[in-house]
Amino acid sequence: MPREKINFGIIGLGLMGKEFASAAARWCHLLDDGPVPVVRGICNRSNEWDRQWFTANFPDIEIVTGNYRELLEDHRIDAIYCAVPHNLHEEYYINILQAGKHLLGEKPFGIDLEANKKILEATREHPGLIVRCSSEFAYYPGARRIIDWLNEQKYGRLMEVRCGFHHASDMDLDKPINWKRMVDINGEYGCMGDLGFHIHFIPLRFGWYPESVLASLQNIATERPSGDGTLVPCETWDNATVITESTDPLNGMPFSIQYETKRMAPGQTNTWFIEIYGTKGSARYSTHEPKAFYTLETRGREQGWTRTDIGPDSFIPSITGSIFESGFSDSMLQMLGAFLWEFKKDAAAHPFPAGHPEETHWSHKIMTAALESHKTGNKIIIKKS
Repeated sequence: MPREKINFGIIGLGLMGKEFASAAARWCHLLDDGPVPVVRGICNRSNEWDRQWFTANFPDIEIVTGNYRELLEDHRIDAIYCAVPHNLHEEYYINILQAGKHLLGEKPFGIDLEANKKILEATREHPGLIVRCSSEFAYYPGARRIIDWLNEQKYGRLMEVRCGFHHASDMDLDKPINWKRMVDINGEYGCMGDLGFHIHFIPLRFGWYPESVLASLQNIATERPSGDGTLVPCETWDNATVITESTDPLNGMPFSIQYETKRMAPGQTNTWFIEIYGTKGSARYSTHEPKAFYTLETRGREQGWTRTDIGPDSFIPSITGSIFESGFSDSMLQMLGAFLWEFKKDAAAHPFPAGHPEETHWSHKIMTAALESHKTGNKIIIKKS
């Protein structure tokens, strides 16, 4: 029996647009009988090389345009993957939903909290559409082990959680400025807006909502070369450390979460990590060691970490042999699988659906409070409403 096809339009043909298309192209890698993604249309404003890369590699593309509204008006498109700068999220995401298209959008779902509120209002006005936020790192096998370990409640009473995203490309002070370093396009969040949802995702999914926020933000590279080599102001935050206080909904006990987003972390390439420390047990995982899952069981005064080497233990089984290790492209495929899972008829829910719009709202509340905390030097109290 032919499988259902979900026809995608891609808005934004840069790095992540290509990763999305590549994941769709290797759909046969997953041992899944659900709908199949098909790249049917593409949109970017000007880069002809990017368009040629897509059309040369994806024979099902029928719509090539520089006007994203043409994708939204075309009946051949069912869903949109949208990877555009933050200042365009509000306009594009709302118009996508008003056009009746399902949406897998990039974080942070709006340049600021007010833009995010308007996007969420549009999602509520279109309850029949599937709307999710892209975040790949929770779909690494090691992250899945963390999620399973948390579901099994092996930690006792939570003491502390640490989540972070570190990379060091900005350690090169001669690196030209780009839109992620411009306040009017990236937003005032700086590195938090670009990286924050990746580290907020798992804690928020487990109901670890922030009750207070204390933040330290750093603008280290205050100038960067422009396209012609002239130094121009670089006003976005390079590094951010944010400490929140939360309550474990399972037992009502308080604990702290430390979030780190760093563009200037010496020695790091693109490292996502999560660490959980509890009275009975602890666990940690980092993409720096993609096969290594660490656990610790508390036994008296002497304790030691146990390392378990893991293979491609993914949410959706794949053809990859159990001895191999996973990487970013595999996690992207798994995230797309989680999104497509929601199109299945009469199927059980995916074990870990992609990011919910409501979770992006909490992410914005953390980042907005972090800006205020850094500005005032105070701990900011967050209301749940």
